[in-house]
Parts: sequence; structure tokens; C-alpha cells
Amino acid sequence: MNSAGNARSAEKAPAPVNGTDAGDRVFSWKQSIALAAGAVVAFHLAYGFPRLSWLMIVYLGCLYRLAALPTPRRAFYFGLVIGYAVYAPHLTFFWTIFGWPAVALWTVLPFWLGLFVALARLCRKRLGSLAPLLIPFIWTGLEYFRSELYYLRFSWLNVGYAFAAAPQVFVISHLGAYGIAMALMVVIATLSLFPRKSARVAFTFSLVALACFTNFQNGHPALKKARAMQVAGVQMEFPAPLEVPGVLDKLLAGHPNAELFVLSEYTFDGPVPERVRDWCRRQKKYLIAGGKDFITDKEFYNTAFVVGPGGDIVFRQVKSVPIQFFNDGRPAEEQNVWESPWGRLGICICYDLSYRRVTDELIEQGARAIIAPTMDVADWGGYQHSLHARVGLVRAAEHGIPIFRVCSSGVSQLIDRTGRVVVSAPYPGQGETITGSLDLAAPGRLPPDHWLAPFSVLVTALLIGWLSMKTLLGRFSKP
Repeated sequence: MNSAGNARSAEKAPAPVNGTDAGDRVFSWKQSIALAAGAVVAFHLAYGFPRLSWLMIVYLGCLYRLAALPTPRRAFYFGLVIGYAVYAPHLTFFWTIFGWPAVALWTVLPFWLGLFVALARLCRKRLGSLAPLLIPFIWTGLEYFRSELYYLRFSWLNVGYAFAAAPQVFVISHLGAYGIAMALMVVIATLSLFPRKSARVAFTFSLVALACFTNFQNGHPALKKARAMQVAGVQMEFPAPLEVPGVLDKLLAGHPNAELFVLSEYTFDGPVPERVRDWCRRQKKYLIAGGKDFITDKEFYNTAFVVGPGGDIVFRQVKSVPIQFFNDGRPAEEQNVWESPWGRLGICICYDLSYRRVTDELIEQGARAIIAPTMDVADWGGYQHSLHARVGLVRAAEHGIPIFRVCSSGVSQLIDRTGRVVVSAPYPGQGETITGSLDLAAPGRLPPDHWLAPFSVLVTALLIGWLSMKTLLGRFSKP
């Protein structure tokens, strides 16, 4: 009887999956749902409470474990559902901006999360002990590709942005936004090689260590101010050109030491008007303002114009990455830094600051600071503004460069080279001003993941090609 009972139990027990890690087992539906719920909760806590940003390792750990699901298809669907649960609540403003097409756009980010879990499942099945080595590259490659390289690229809500607050943001300066996620995934993949009980102890220790490290009150060293520049900006959303000189007069009266004045993207519906250029000529001041540089009656470049103290346009930079589905002009044919009287300045127009490939180019040209004229329409809501405000902190920290970001309706920011907000102007804030000192003591630097993230894309592409070929050959070889 005992032998027969044991045989029946063996028949009912789930068969092991070939090629999985030593600690893997086939999950029940309850266990799978629990892991999915854990990923969702960890993500929202990490994004909602800066002190809990370290919970991103729990989010990634749950995704890694779900890569042991029985089939790649089930892994993909679980990743897709998790993606909807973590991304869609943060992107509700898409509905305000796009209407019904927002439903399709909400699927874009979840697709990449589902693809990661499915690819990780295939790796663990096909490559066995090599999978933990490759999965961190897969995560980084997919995150960089969906953020930087294809048409619907969108970098917000990456793992690195969860650390965009003091004191956590200093971690980004050591690893880069993509490097943080890769480092966390390396820890998780390494722990997967431990026996199950040892892995739990090691994971708990990693959680405590990461929580302490990311919440360490990192000091902000004194920076040289020998090449500091006084900047001033004002928030105006679609102002009438006639009112701009008067607003600039008030700004100058309140801040007579300001050397560079900045207005937002699309301050003007064309080039900088002559009366505004006359203001620069009278006051002997520099001004950066957003407008349109028309090519034809309908085609234009979304441009940041730099007006000199003589009233002439001394520099202009076109937006590199126009917003998809918007009438946002043609993309820039090239990027250049402005050789200003205070040093080399890079200009990122609004959305451009979200992309590392854009900012990296300015850093390689020796930019010492970045000016970011930005248009965030007030009707898009406060959460969209606050989510966008994370971007500047991340760029400043990973490049070690100060950023002056002037928005049409908030949140404008003066950020130092450590990623700390020195001054800000609120949302909604029509007519609110922001002023301060922009440190130009040293040029920026490229973060450690500057080369690693693109290399991860190459590794991921080669792996997808190899897995696809392996699958096709397996199908053709069947009788």
C-alpha cells in the first residue's frame, strides 16, 4: 500500500523544469499571484515614499522568481499584468492628454515587462547555470531600448527614477540610472545560486544593507563658486508676446544681479518677437526662450533661442526628441553646446532631458550646466508635473552637472551637481519666479552605465536571435 501511495504521489507531483536554478520549483497559482502582488506593492511603495526606494530590489526579485513559471507564455502574461498594475496608475494623465488612445499607450510599458519575464524564463530553461549571468543584461538591455532607442521610447518609471530624491539620489551618481537596476538584478541573480534557506538569509541582509545605504544622509560638499552664474526664470504658459517685456522688467527689478534670463518652451508661437529682443538690447541681458523656427508655413523646429545683449540671436538649439503624436516640430539635425560668456552650456528642451542619449552628447561636448526650457500644460495635472520633476534630479546626479529647469506651469527647479534641488517654483504657478546661482566650476561626466547599457542591448539582441533560432530548429527537427 505504501509503495502504491508513493507512486500515486509521485504521479501527482509537478515535474521539475529542465534548466532552472537549484532553488527553483514549479509555482502554484497562489504562489505566482503572491509574487505578482509582491512586485506591485513593492513598486508603488518605492515610488510613493522616497525612504522606501530600496524596495525596488523586492520588485525585481519577484520578477526574477516569476521567470521560473512553467512556460514562457505564462511568464509573459504574468509580466504583462504586473506591468499594467505598476505603470497604469502612474500614467492616468495619459487619458487627459490623449483620450481613448491612452488605453493602447498604457500597454506599451507592460509589454516590455512581460517580454523580460518571458525571456528570463527561456534563459533559465535553455541556459541553466548561465542564466543568472545573462538576466541582468536582459533587464538593462530592454530597459535602455524601450527608454532610448525606438519610436515609442519613454524613460519615466524606470527603476532608477525611484531613487530621485535626497538622500537616495546620490546612489545614481555612482552607478547611473540604468546601472542601479542592473546592480540590483546582479544581486538577485547571485542570490538565486544559493541554497534556498541561505538565499533567504542573504536576501534579508541585502534588504537591510540597501535600506541603510540608500537612506544614508550623504553630505553635500562645498563647491567652487568662482565660475558661478546668476540665473532667473519665470513660469508663463502661452503668454501674449506683449506682456513678456513687462514680466521680464519685474523679474529684473526683483533680481538685478541676474545675468541669464530663461523662459519656458513654446513661450512664443514663432521666433522671439522684436519687442522682446529690444528688451535684451536695452537691459544688456541674455535671454533663453522657447519658440518656433518655421521651415514652411506649417513645418517648424521646436527651438530654444538665445538672445544676446545686442538683441541678436546668438545661438539656437532645436528639440532632439519631439513628443510622439504631438505637433511638436521636426527633430534636431544636430546638437551643440552654447559657448556662453560663462562657459559651455547645454540646452535640453523639455522632453529631451528625459533621454540619456541626448544629455550624454552634451556632456561629451564639455557642457558645464544644462538649461531646460520646459512646457508642462497645467491641465495635465499635478502628478504629471511631479513625475516629470524627477528627471532633472536623475540627470544632474548621474552627470554631476547643475540643471536650471524653467517650466510653463511648474515644477521649475534649480538643481546642483549632486542632484539636490536648491530652489523650486510650484505647480500651478503662473507668474512664479525662480532664481539662483548656477555653478560652472567643472564640466559634467559620463556615468558608468554610459557604455554598459548599450552593450546590454547588444547582448539581449544576440540572445533573442539565438533563442529564436534554437526554437525554430527544435520545431523543424520534430518528426
